[in-house]
Amino acid sequence: MVTFELRHLATLDAVVEEGTFGRAAQRLGYTQSAVSQQIAALERAVGGAVFDRPGGPKAVRLTPLGAVVLAHGRELLARAASTAEAVERFNAGEGRVDIGTFQSVTNEILPPVVRRIRDELPAADIRLFEEETDPPLSDGLDLLFFDGRIGGDVEQTKVIEDPYVLVARRGDFPDGPVPLEALHGRPMVAQPPICDQARVERVYAEAGVAPRIVFRTADNRGVISMVRAGMGVAVMPLLALDLRADNEILCTHELVPVLALREIYLAWHAGRTLSPLARRVLDITLEVTRDIAARWPLSAGGGSRGGRRG
Repeated sequence: MVTFELRHLATLDAVVEEGTFGRAAQRLGYTQSAVSQQIAALERAVGGAVFDRPGGPKAVRLTPLGAVVLAHGRELLARAASTAEAVERFNAGEGRVDIGTFQSVTNEILPPVVRRIRDELPAADIRLFEEETDPPLSDGLDLLFFDGRIGGDVEQTKVIEDPYVLVARRGDFPDGPVPLEALHGRPMVAQPPICDQARVERVYAEAGVAPRIVFRTADNRGVISMVRAGMGVAVMPLLALDLRADNEILCTHELVPVLALREIYLAWHAGRTLSPLARRVLDITLEVTRDIAARWPLSAGGGSRGGRRG
Protein backbone atom coordinates (compact mmCIF):
# COMPACT_ATOMS: atom_id res chain seq x y z
CA MET A 1 0.00 0.00 0.00
CA VAL A 2 1.34 3.43 -1.01
CA THR A 3 1.48 5.83 1.93
CA PHE A 4 2.63 9.44 1.88
CA GLU A 5 1.85 12.73 3.51
CA LEU A 6 0.02 15.76 2.15
CA ARG A 7 3.12 17.88 2.76
CA HIS A 8 5.04 15.66 0.32
CA LEU A 9 2.39 16.31 -2.34
CA ALA A 10 2.44 20.03 -1.57
CA THR A 11 6.21 20.03 -2.04
CA LEU A 12 5.88 18.15 -5.34
CA ASP A 13 3.36 20.72 -6.56
CA ALA A 14 5.60 23.63 -5.50
CA VAL A 15 8.62 22.18 -7.32
CA VAL A 16 6.58 21.74 -10.50
CA GLU A 17 5.21 25.30 -10.24
CA GLU A 18 8.60 26.89 -9.49
CA GLY A 19 10.75 24.67 -11.72
CA THR A 20 13.62 24.11 -9.26
CA PHE A 21 14.09 22.79 -5.76
CA GLY A 22 15.67 26.06 -4.68
CA ARG A 23 12.76 28.27 -5.74
CA ALA A 24 10.27 25.77 -4.28
CA ALA A 25 12.15 25.98 -0.97
CA GLN A 26 11.85 29.78 -0.98
CA ARG A 27 8.12 29.55 -1.70
CA LEU A 28 7.48 27.02 1.06
CA GLY A 29 9.83 28.55 3.63
CA TYR A 30 11.99 25.40 3.74
CA THR A 31 15.68 24.81 3.16
CA GLN A 32 16.57 23.26 -0.19
CA SER A 33 17.77 20.12 1.58
CA ALA A 34 14.35 19.80 3.31
CA VAL A 35 12.65 19.95 -0.09
CA SER A 36 15.04 17.26 -1.41
CA GLN A 37 14.29 15.07 1.62
CA GLN A 38 10.51 15.36 1.17
CA ILE A 39 10.71 14.52 -2.55
CA ALA A 40 12.97 11.56 -1.71
CA ALA A 41 10.41 10.35 0.87
CA LEU A 42 7.65 10.66 -1.73
CA GLU A 43 9.69 8.68 -4.27
CA ARG A 44 10.30 5.91 -1.74
CA ALA A 45 6.56 5.79 -1.06
CA VAL A 46 5.51 5.55 -4.72
CA GLY A 47 8.40 3.27 -5.71
CA GLY A 48 10.13 5.39 -8.34
CA ALA A 49 11.45 8.79 -9.37
CA VAL A 50 8.96 11.60 -9.79
CA PHE A 51 11.49 14.00 -11.36
CA ASP A 52 14.23 13.79 -13.96
CA ARG A 53 17.03 15.93 -12.56
CA PRO A 54 19.20 17.43 -15.33
CA GLY A 55 21.41 19.15 -12.76
CA GLY A 56 22.64 22.71 -12.62
CA PRO A 57 20.20 25.59 -13.08
CA LYS A 58 18.00 23.69 -15.49
CA ALA A 59 14.37 23.08 -14.47
CA VAL A 60 13.46 19.63 -13.26
CA ARG A 61 11.01 17.60 -15.34
CA LEU A 62 8.25 15.26 -14.19
CA THR A 63 8.65 11.60 -14.97
CA PRO A 64 5.56 9.72 -16.21
CA LEU A 65 5.12 8.40 -12.66
CA GLY A 66 5.50 11.93 -11.32
CA ALA A 67 2.77 13.16 -13.66
CA VAL A 68 0.37 10.53 -12.30
CA VAL A 69 1.24 11.37 -8.69
CA LEU A 70 0.89 15.12 -9.36
CA ALA A 71 -2.55 14.81 -11.02
CA HIS A 72 -4.03 12.77 -8.18
CA GLY A 73 -2.03 14.66 -5.57
CA ARG A 74 -3.54 17.97 -6.65
CA GLU A 75 -7.02 16.47 -6.23
CA LEU A 76 -6.11 15.39 -2.70
CA LEU A 77 -4.65 18.81 -1.89
CA ALA A 78 -7.81 20.50 -3.18
CA ARG A 79 -9.99 18.20 -1.06
CA ALA A 80 -7.83 18.84 1.99
CA ALA A 81 -8.09 22.59 1.46
CA SER A 82 -11.85 22.28 1.03
CA THR A 83 -12.08 20.20 4.21
CA ALA A 84 -10.03 22.74 6.16
CA GLU A 85 -12.25 25.56 4.90
CA ALA A 86 -15.40 23.63 5.85
CA VAL A 87 -14.02 22.98 9.34
CA GLU A 88 -13.19 26.67 9.74
CA ARG A 89 -16.74 27.60 8.66
CA PHE A 90 -18.20 25.01 11.04
CA ASN A 91 -16.14 26.30 13.95
CA ALA A 92 -17.23 29.83 13.09
CA GLY A 93 -20.87 28.75 13.52
CA GLU A 94 -21.96 27.81 10.04
CA GLY A 95 -23.49 24.47 9.15
CA ARG A 96 -26.99 23.16 9.88
CA VAL A 97 -29.07 23.03 13.04
CA ASP A 98 -32.42 21.22 13.39
CA ILE A 99 -34.69 22.63 16.10
CA GLY A 100 -37.93 21.18 17.47
CA THR A 101 -40.43 23.84 18.49
CA PHE A 102 -44.08 24.51 19.34
CA GLN A 103 -46.47 27.39 18.68
CA SER A 104 -45.67 30.00 21.29
CA VAL A 105 -41.93 29.41 20.93
CA THR A 106 -42.28 29.64 17.15
CA ASN A 107 -44.24 32.89 17.41
CA GLU A 108 -42.41 34.71 20.19
CA ILE A 109 -38.97 33.28 20.96
CA LEU A 110 -37.58 31.96 17.70
CA PRO A 111 -38.13 35.01 15.41
CA PRO A 112 -35.57 37.20 17.22
CA VAL A 113 -33.27 34.19 17.63
CA VAL A 114 -33.38 33.41 13.90
CA ARG A 115 -32.88 37.09 12.97
CA ARG A 116 -29.75 37.33 15.09
CA ILE A 117 -28.33 34.08 13.72
CA ARG A 118 -29.02 35.28 10.17
CA ASP A 119 -27.28 38.59 10.89
CA GLU A 120 -24.24 36.92 12.45
CA LEU A 121 -24.01 33.83 10.23
CA PRO A 122 -25.78 34.37 6.88
CA ALA A 123 -24.73 30.92 5.60
CA ALA A 124 -26.18 29.05 8.60
CA ASP A 125 -28.81 26.45 7.66
CA ILE A 126 -31.61 26.58 10.26
CA ARG A 127 -34.39 23.96 10.07
CA LEU A 128 -37.46 24.17 12.32
CA PHE A 129 -39.86 21.31 13.07
CA GLU A 130 -43.07 22.14 14.93
CA GLU A 131 -44.83 19.35 16.83
CA GLU A 132 -47.53 19.36 19.51
CA THR A 133 -46.77 15.97 21.05
CA ASP A 134 -46.41 14.53 24.52
CA PRO A 135 -43.88 13.03 25.05
CA PRO A 136 -41.81 15.19 22.69
CA LEU A 137 -40.21 13.67 19.60
CA SER A 138 -36.48 14.45 19.60
CA ASP A 139 -35.12 11.98 17.04
CA GLY A 140 -32.88 13.67 14.51
CA LEU A 141 -33.02 17.07 16.26
CA ASP A 142 -30.08 19.05 17.59
CA LEU A 143 -32.21 21.12 19.98
CA LEU A 144 -35.77 20.74 21.25
CA PHE A 145 -38.09 23.21 22.99
CA PHE A 146 -40.70 21.70 25.31
CA ASP A 147 -43.06 23.10 27.94
CA GLY A 148 -41.88 20.97 30.82
CA ARG A 149 -38.88 19.02 31.97
CA ILE A 150 -38.10 16.14 29.63
CA GLY A 151 -37.31 12.70 30.97
CA GLY A 152 -34.79 10.32 29.50
CA ASP A 153 -31.24 10.64 28.26
CA VAL A 154 -31.17 14.40 27.63
CA GLU A 155 -29.50 17.53 28.89
CA GLN A 156 -31.74 20.56 29.27
CA THR A 157 -31.85 24.10 30.50
CA LYS A 158 -34.87 26.15 31.53
CA VAL A 159 -35.18 29.16 29.22
CA ILE A 160 -38.26 30.93 30.61
CA GLU A 161 -41.05 30.69 33.20
CA ASP A 162 -44.34 31.62 31.55
CA PRO A 163 -47.23 32.95 33.73
CA TYR A 164 -50.84 31.86 33.17
CA VAL A 165 -53.68 34.40 32.98
CA LEU A 166 -57.43 34.30 32.46
CA VAL A 167 -58.50 35.68 29.08
CA ALA A 168 -62.07 36.96 28.86
CA ARG A 169 -64.24 39.46 27.06
CA ARG A 170 -64.10 42.86 28.71
CA GLY A 171 -66.86 43.15 31.30
CA ASP A 172 -67.23 39.40 31.91
CA PHE A 173 -65.52 39.85 35.29
CA PRO A 174 -64.94 42.86 37.57
CA ASP A 175 -61.54 44.49 37.34
CA GLY A 176 -58.88 42.75 39.38
CA PRO A 177 -57.94 39.16 40.15
CA VAL A 178 -60.50 36.41 39.58
CA PRO A 179 -60.89 33.50 42.05
CA LEU A 180 -60.18 30.12 40.50
CA GLU A 181 -63.57 28.83 41.73
CA ALA A 182 -65.27 31.41 39.49
CA LEU A 183 -64.37 29.14 36.58
CA HIS A 184 -66.49 26.24 37.92
CA GLY A 185 -69.14 25.37 35.35
CA ARG A 186 -68.13 28.30 33.16
CA PRO A 187 -67.82 27.74 29.37
CA MET A 188 -64.14 27.51 28.49
CA VAL A 189 -62.10 27.24 25.31
CA ALA A 190 -58.96 25.20 25.87
CA GLN A 191 -56.05 23.48 24.22
CA PRO A 192 -55.88 19.67 24.02
CA PRO A 193 -55.07 18.08 27.40
CA ILE A 194 -51.44 17.31 26.58
CA CYS A 195 -48.11 18.82 27.67
CA ASP A 196 -48.56 21.57 30.29
CA GLN A 197 -52.29 21.90 29.60
CA ALA A 198 -52.76 18.51 31.27
CA ARG A 199 -51.07 19.83 34.43
CA VAL A 200 -53.31 22.93 34.46
CA GLU A 201 -56.43 20.79 34.25
CA ARG A 202 -55.18 18.66 37.15
CA VAL A 203 -54.92 21.87 39.17
CA TYR A 204 -58.61 22.61 38.41
CA ALA A 205 -59.60 19.11 39.49
CA GLU A 206 -57.58 19.23 42.71
CA ALA A 207 -59.29 22.54 43.58
CA GLY A 208 -62.71 21.06 42.89
CA VAL A 209 -63.19 23.37 39.89
CA ALA A 210 -64.73 21.93 36.73
CA PRO A 211 -64.95 24.39 33.83
CA ARG A 212 -67.27 23.35 31.01
CA ILE A 213 -64.94 22.81 28.05
CA VAL A 214 -66.92 23.79 24.95
CA PHE A 215 -64.09 23.69 22.39
CA ARG A 216 -60.53 22.45 22.20
CA THR A 217 -57.94 23.47 19.64
CA ALA A 218 -54.15 23.32 19.46
CA ASP A 219 -54.19 26.68 17.64
CA ASN A 220 -53.48 29.54 20.06
CA ARG A 221 -55.11 32.04 17.72
CA GLY A 222 -58.13 29.74 17.48
CA VAL A 223 -58.53 29.81 21.25
CA ILE A 224 -58.42 33.62 21.33
CA SER A 225 -60.77 33.89 18.36
CA MET A 226 -63.42 31.83 20.14
CA VAL A 227 -63.04 33.85 23.34
CA ARG A 228 -63.46 37.00 21.26
CA ALA A 229 -66.60 35.49 19.71
CA GLY A 230 -68.09 34.92 23.18
CA MET A 231 -67.86 31.15 23.19
CA GLY A 232 -66.14 31.06 26.58
CA VAL A 233 -63.13 32.15 28.59
CA ALA A 234 -59.61 30.72 28.37
CA VAL A 235 -56.65 30.25 30.66
CA MET A 236 -53.48 30.76 28.65
CA PRO A 237 -49.77 31.34 29.25
CA LEU A 238 -48.62 34.87 28.42
CA LEU A 239 -46.22 33.68 25.74
CA ALA A 240 -49.17 32.21 23.81
CA LEU A 241 -51.11 35.49 23.74
CA ASP A 242 -51.13 38.40 21.36
CA LEU A 243 -54.07 40.62 22.27
CA ARG A 244 -52.74 43.86 20.82
CA ALA A 245 -55.56 44.00 18.28
CA ASP A 246 -58.20 43.15 20.90
CA ASN A 247 -57.82 45.89 23.49
CA GLU A 248 -61.44 46.96 23.09
CA ILE A 249 -62.82 43.41 23.35
CA LEU A 250 -60.56 41.22 25.46
CA CYS A 251 -58.62 41.62 28.69
CA THR A 252 -56.57 39.42 31.01
CA HIS A 253 -56.97 38.78 34.75
CA GLU A 254 -54.75 37.19 37.33
CA LEU A 255 -56.18 33.99 38.83
CA VAL A 256 -56.22 33.53 42.60
CA PRO A 257 -54.57 31.33 43.66
CA VAL A 258 -51.98 31.91 40.93
CA LEU A 259 -51.34 28.87 38.76
CA ALA A 260 -47.80 27.54 38.79
CA LEU A 261 -45.75 28.96 35.93
CA ARG A 262 -45.32 27.05 32.71
CA GLU A 263 -41.63 26.13 32.43
CA ILE A 264 -40.13 26.04 28.95
CA TYR A 265 -36.92 24.06 28.44
CA LEU A 266 -34.42 23.73 25.63
CA ALA A 267 -33.02 20.19 25.49
CA TRP A 268 -30.49 18.13 23.55
CA HIS A 269 -29.26 14.53 23.66
CA ALA A 270 -27.03 13.80 26.65
CA GLY A 271 -23.43 13.06 25.78
CA ARG A 272 -23.74 14.62 22.34
CA THR A 273 -21.44 17.56 21.64
CA LEU A 274 -23.35 20.60 20.43
CA SER A 275 -22.05 22.20 17.26
CA PRO A 276 -20.90 25.82 17.52
CA LEU A 277 -24.08 26.82 15.65
CA ALA A 278 -26.34 24.91 18.06
CA ARG A 279 -24.44 26.40 21.00
CA ARG A 280 -24.95 29.88 19.56
CA VAL A 281 -28.69 29.21 19.19
CA LEU A 282 -28.79 28.19 22.85
CA ASP A 283 -26.90 31.30 23.99
CA ILE A 284 -29.06 33.68 21.94
CA THR A 285 -32.24 31.94 23.14
CA LEU A 286 -31.26 32.59 26.75
CA GLU A 287 -30.62 36.26 25.96
CA VAL A 288 -33.94 36.64 24.09
CA THR A 289 -35.98 34.94 26.82
CA ARG A 290 -34.37 37.10 29.49
CA ASP A 291 -35.48 40.15 27.52
CA ILE A 292 -39.03 38.77 27.18
CA ALA A 293 -39.30 37.94 30.88
CA ALA A 294 -37.98 41.39 31.82
CA ARG A 295 -40.97 42.96 30.03
CA TRP A 296 -43.43 40.98 32.13
CA PRO A 297 -44.49 42.23 35.58
CA LEU A 298 -43.27 40.36 38.64
CA SER A 299 -46.84 39.11 39.15
CA ALA A 300 -48.85 37.42 36.46
CA GLY A 301 -51.78 39.68 37.20
CA GLY A 302 -52.58 42.71 39.30
CA GLY A 303 -55.90 43.54 37.76
CA SER A 304 -57.55 43.34 34.38
CA ARG A 305 -55.42 44.34 31.45
CA GLY A 306 -56.45 45.31 27.97
CA GLY A 307 -53.98 43.65 25.70
CA ARG A 308 -50.80 41.73 26.06
CA ARG A 309 -48.23 42.88 28.59
CA GLY A 310 -44.94 44.07 27.23
